[in-house]
Amino acid sequence: MKHSQSKYPSFLKFCVAAVITAGPVFAHASVGDMDMTAKVQPAATTTDRMIVKYKETGPVVPGAALMAGANQARLAVVQRSGQQFGLTMKALHTTANGAQILKLDKKMDLKDVAAIAKDLMERDTSIEYAEPDRIMHPLFTPNDPRYSEQWHYGDTTGGLRLPAAWDIATGTGVVVAVLDTGFRPHADLSGQFVGGYDFITDTKIANDGNGRDSDASDPGDAVVAGECGNGRPLQNQTSSWHGTHVAGTIAAKTNNGLGVAGVAFNSKVLPLRVLGKCGGYTSDIADAITWASGGSVSGVPVNANKARVINMSLGGGGACDTTTQNAINGARSRGTVVIVAAGNDNVNVSGSSPANCSGVIAIAATRKDGGRASYSNYGTLIDVAAPGGDTGGLILSTLNAGTGAPGADNYANYAGTSMATPHVAGVAALMLSKNSALTPDEIESKLKSTARAFPATCNSCGTGIVDALAAVKSVTGGTTPPAGTTINETESNNAYTSANAVTVSGTVVKGNMGTSTDSDYFAVQLPAGKTLTATMTIGSTTADYDLYAYNSTGTTQVAMSENGAGVADSLSTTNTGTATLTRYVRVKYYSGGTGATSGAYSLKLSW
Repeated sequence: MKHSQSKYPSFLKFCVAAVITAGPVFAHASVGDMDMTAKVQPAATTTDRMIVKYKETGPVVPGAALMAGANQARLAVVQRSGQQFGLTMKALHTTANGAQILKLDKKMDLKDVAAIAKDLMERDTSIEYAEPDRIMHPLFTPNDPRYSEQWHYGDTTGGLRLPAAWDIATGTGVVVAVLDTGFRPHADLSGQFVGGYDFITDTKIANDGNGRDSDASDPGDAVVAGECGNGRPLQNQTSSWHGTHVAGTIAAKTNNGLGVAGVAFNSKVLPLRVLGKCGGYTSDIADAITWASGGSVSGVPVNANKARVINMSLGGGGACDTTTQNAINGARSRGTVVIVAAGNDNVNVSGSSPANCSGVIAIAATRKDGGRASYSNYGTLIDVAAPGGDTGGLILSTLNAGTGAPGADNYANYAGTSMATPHVAGVAALMLSKNSALTPDEIESKLKSTARAFPATCNSCGTGIVDALAAVKSVTGGTTPPAGTTINETESNNAYTSANAVTVSGTVVKGNMGTSTDSDYFAVQLPAGKTLTATMTIGSTTADYDLYAYNSTGTTQVAMSENGAGVADSLSTTNTGTATLTRYVRVKYYSGGTGATSGAYSLKLSW
């Protein structure tokens, strides 16, 4: 089933949007084939912390120093303001930009905390701004059935066009920061993490017995019904391991004989833990943004692994708050691009933070046919879209099998803008690995200008689906071949002598296996020195068709691909001669469905 909200308390709202409004939320929605009923959780509506920034510059006042010595006058103002609302406040710590975090002695509605902040500013004109410290949460639920292939990388219709990009770039030398629930060690992520830090200051949320420290591992974020306050969550929730899933999409090891592949498998992930039980605070997320990008945070060691890309698959409802916007501005000034999930509430992203903050790249989610995923937010603030999964195809990545505490390595299919975002973060890493001088604005511009047109309806989803190959070529001086055309297979083409001619590189053929004895042949005139690449995807996850290439006489096999059911097949063959020759490509039935629907396949031919 699809969950547009996280499994967390009401603090958080949609996939990513809840991050700012109420506090961190994952931008992940789970989609089951049988039940597409949206179970939306309200945006976070309460908090027990406030952010206060004073106007003066100079040395940052450490945490509780606000409440001591020369700051007694400020303390008095804070306490008088609190008394008007029947509460007391104490200082917790200072953020990277010098703002003070005040702890309220009880949780209150966001509107009431905003009223206290307004009252405080009216009482003390030395305050630059004051605002609620909202709570964010993950916005997804795992889907049990797993697919045996990552269609989201190579599918000719809804995929990222990634395999061809790997011939040019793999992300070497680039660090991607993942601001999430932390990470679990996983065989398919061995050696892929560098550094890391736990930025959660609240020990209950941290769930690891302490506050901030250098251990970014994920102890689990399972909660019981009502644990997060105000009756949230409505039912018990198992641990999400959300950060591990996101990290796998970005940088899972490839060609290692295990599980899955990552978009930028030679990049490294800097895991920063900002979300735990019941979510995470905006102030902690803002500090992580600052530190990830090379800025300094009081009490936290210098980051030796500056990230050029920040992935935030989290969010919440509401306008972009000042604390988060300042952190994003600082990251961009240090050359770090910030990529954010749009959210999973099927609403306009203008009300979803931090996707609505200035300077970020906001990502919508598409389904396997390239149309907008049913849960994805939309609007003019969306920059580009990427595969996020929906009914008919989810996003497979690394996970952990534990329901509460950590268990064994695992893999799982998720869906959400949380899943779309790391696809784009990975492509940004590919681009930076070929041109490290790229600025955040240049990366955004190139991602948008090279995105390919949506093959299905995706209104207000940005300029298109991110095209990994075109994006990488745009920073290496290469040119991208024309997209070609889409044609329908024409029967009878059951032998090479009656093959359908394909004359334009990049052509997508829509065909089907009519019977269990069917074969479809296609003929390409391959110029000297060119390589023909054929990629076939099957509409049904239970069907198994095979792919073959033959020489000019149609009798000698020169390449083949015989993957399992539901898995894409791909092959290539090169004309090493000095003259154009004919190559025949054959799609052959092996098992599974037949007919116009159950037997459908898509074949892309490029040279």
